[in-house]
Amino acid sequence: MNRSRLALAAALTAAAALLVTGCGDPGGPRGAGATPTAEGPTRLWPDLPPPSAPAEDYGAIEAVKVTGVKVPGGDLHKVDPADVVRADFVQNPGTYEPSDTAYKKTVERLKDCAADDSGGTGRCPVLKAYYRDLTGDGKDDLIVGISTPDDNLDIRVYAEEDRRLTQIMEMSDAVLGVELAGRDLIIRAISSLPGYEYHTVWSWDSHQKTMLPTSDEIVRSGKASRPQTPRSKTPMPSPSGSDGDR
Repeated sequence: MNRSRLALAAALTAAAALLVTGCGDPGGPRGAGATPTAEGPTRLWPDLPPPSAPAEDYGAIEAVKVTGVKVPGGDLHKVDPADVVRADFVQNPGTYEPSDTAYKKTVERLKDCAADDSGGTGRCPVLKAYYRDLTGDGKDDLIVGISTPDDNLDIRVYAEEDRRLTQIMEMSDAVLGVELAGRDLIIRAISSLPGYEYHTVWSWDSHQKTMLPTSDEIVRSGKASRPQTPRSKTPMPSPSGSDGDR
């Protein structure tokens, strides 16, 4: 996204230069002026001792199996997303603690997603499911969003291997918007800094066998006006060793 803006700025600059020079440009070589001296990176505090333990990791995502849900023909389109979420939420609380009020209320509301529920409560928190081959294996993966009582959106992604469900991504945040770009999942989330928002790109990592946040930035935004929910303590991991292919 930033590269596109830079390219547009460069194009506008070039067009302006043509308008200024016009047809009177003799076309001969011109001096570009003084060239700034190249400066390499400067290492700060080179004598720091190595850390004794890693920091809490934003990318500490592990693939987890989801049992109790069959995948007919290995096709996730044939599985009810609500069935997947119900089974996964009970087995894998994810970013929540089982004792959290938001988690308990979400599990309770998931009961309203049953196909034979005649109560008509409309409390099912599972949003419309989307499908995209994020892992590059030629099969669509399942992307699900779950609205939680703490005004967050819990996003989970599932892949299929040998007719078995595997959760390959789970995160929860005060989400402003979600986009699919190729095989990347881009999540916009509220920042605690007024007027700014987070943009996080999640991509498949063939070594970890999960989706990892390969890019995380905070950008200016005039639309980040939702109530400010503190972001979970999840620093971005180093994308080294990720080739993006299964």
